[in-house]
Amino acid sequence: MSPGFRVRGLAGIPEVRAGDDPAALIVDAVAASGDPLVDGDVLVVTSKIISKAEGRAVRMGREEAIDAETERVVARMGSTRIVQTRQGLVMAAAGVDASNVEPGTVLLLPEDSDVSARALRAGITERLGVRVGVVISDTFGRPWRVGQTDVAIGVAGLRALQDLRGTVDTHGNLMEATVNAVADEIAGAGELVKGKTSAVPVAVVSGLGPLVTDEDGPGAAELIRPADADLFRYGSRDVVPARRTVRSFSDRPVDPASVRRAVATAVTAPAPHHTTPWRFVLVESARTRKRLLDAMLQAWVGDLRSDGFTEEQIARRTRRGDVLREAPSLVVPFLVADGAHPYPDERRADAERSMFLVAMGAGVQNLLVGLAMEGLGSAWISSTMFCADVVREVLEVPADWHPMGSVAVGYAATPPGDRPPRDPEDFVVVR
Repeated sequence: MSPGFRVRGLAGIPEVRAGDDPAALIVDAVAASGDPLVDGDVLVVTSKIISKAEGRAVRMGREEAIDAETERVVARMGSTRIVQTRQGLVMAAAGVDASNVEPGTVLLLPEDSDVSARALRAGITERLGVRVGVVISDTFGRPWRVGQTDVAIGVAGLRALQDLRGTVDTHGNLMEATVNAVADEIAGAGELVKGKTSAVPVAVVSGLGPLVTDEDGPGAAELIRPADADLFRYGSRDVVPARRTVRSFSDRPVDPASVRRAVATAVTAPAPHHTTPWRFVLVESARTRKRLLDAMLQAWVGDLRSDGFTEEQIARRTRRGDVLREAPSLVVPFLVADGAHPYPDERRADAERSMFLVAMGAGVQNLLVGLAMEGLGSAWISSTMFCADVVREVLEVPADWHPMGSVAVGYAATPPGDRPPRDPEDFVVVR
C-alpha cells in the first residue's frame, strides 16, 4: 500500500441527464480544474450520476420500485427494508433514491455497475491517454454500527480486494483471514470530499498507483458475499416469514449437508417428558424415492377408486403429488412416541397423544425454517399419513414410527411472491 495519498473533489460537473456521457463531463471538469489526471489516479464516482446518464430515472412509486428491484427481503423494521437486489447487493431500500430527482420519479442503481465502471474507464483513457482506476460508489448502512458510509458497487482497473492470506505480519505471524476491502476504503475516502449536498459527485484519489491495474479486473462483484456463505442470511424477525411453500423447483442439486443442518435445527423443538420424538428419513436414493412414491400413488388411487371417483378425477387429484417427484430432495418426518406415558382413561391418553403431535409439528416447522435459512424452498405434503403401512414397508422402519407427511426440498424455480398480509388480531382472543 502507498505510504500516502491525496483526495480532491472534482467540481464543475453539471446536472447529468439521460444520454449524457459521464466520461466527457469528467474530462471537461478535470480540464477546468487545472489539476490533470495522471497514471495511477483513481476516480470515485457517485452512482447517482451514472444512473441518471443511463436513464435509470423512472416514474414509479418508491415502494413499487423497491419491490421491482428486490430479489429477496433480508430484514425489515417498520417501513425500512433491507433487501438483496437483482445485482446481488444487500442494502436498504434496494438503493432506490427519491432525492434530487423530479417529483413522481425515483432513481434506480445502474443495471450493472461493473460494466458502467469499465465503460467510464475506457472513455477516460480514450480521451486523456491515462491509466486510471474507477470506483462507482453508493451509500450503505452497516450491521452493528451506527451511521452510513460509501462503498464500492462498481470497479474497473483496480482489485477490489487485497488478499493478505498466506503472508506474515511484522512479528512473523502467518495471516490466515485478512482480506482488505480496498475498493470500499477508497470509496469511503472519496466520500469525505464529495458529500451529499456539495454538488461534487466525483473525487480523485492520487498516490495509489500500485493498486491500479492494466486490466479492468473482476470488478466489485468479488466484494459480494454469496448468500449461501452469509451467516446473516435473514434478520431475526424475518427468519420464520422466509419460509415459503414451493410448488415448482429448479433442477439445481441440493447439498445433503444443508439438509442435515436443517435437521439439526428441527431437533431443537420442544417435546414432552424430555423426549426426542422426531425421526427424519432422508430419501437420497433415486431408486428408493421412486419405489416410495409409486407405492404411495398406488395406495392413493385405490382409496380414490373406493370413494367412487372417476379415472379423470383421480388423475387430476393425484397430480398434486408431482411436487414430491420433481423436488431434488425428499425428507419424510416420523413421530416416535418413546417415553409417552400410558394412561388407563381415554381423556388423558388423548391428551398425551396430542402433546406428542404438537411436539412433532414443532419439529417439522423447525425443519422448514432451517431449510429456509439454508436458502432452500420446501413443501410439506401430508400424503404419507394416509398410507403409513406402505411408507414404513418401503423405507424399512419400525412399526411404531408414524409418518407425518413428506417434505419436498429444493431451490424454487421462481422467486416466491409476497405473502398476503394477515392481521394477528384476527387470530387473537383476549380474556
